[in-house]
Amino acid sequence: MLSDWQFIAIFVVLAPIFPAAPVLANVLLAPRKPNYIKQQIYECGVETVGDTWVQFKVQYYIYALIFVIFDIEAVFLFPIAVAYGQVALFAVVEVVLFIAILTAALAYAWGRGVLEWV
Repeated sequence: MLSDWQFIAIFVVLAPIFPAAPVLANVLLAPRKPNYIKQQIYECGVETVGDTWVQFKVQYYIYALIFVIFDIEAVFLFPIAVAYGQVALFAVVEVVLFIAILTAALAYAWGRGVLEWV
């Protein structure tokens, strides 16, 4: 019978193999017929105009991060909303504290002008 540490050792040995196997298979089995058209930058079928290596504004990433934060908030709050009648007062206080921290973060971002679309 295998001990817990042997299962961990097997996992550590096999874990890199599973993502590496498809990559290696692609390198070995994929056809290689490069040409000029295949190496061009493709943007949804539209011909590119100007330089294709454009630096995006950091503000777009901040919008995405704020969206992810509040999306995760909804995921965390859903189980509490479903089991609201069965949770203790301590859990309700924790949820209120969680919402307060996220509200403070939103107020901070709003106050710094991060949400202003320029």
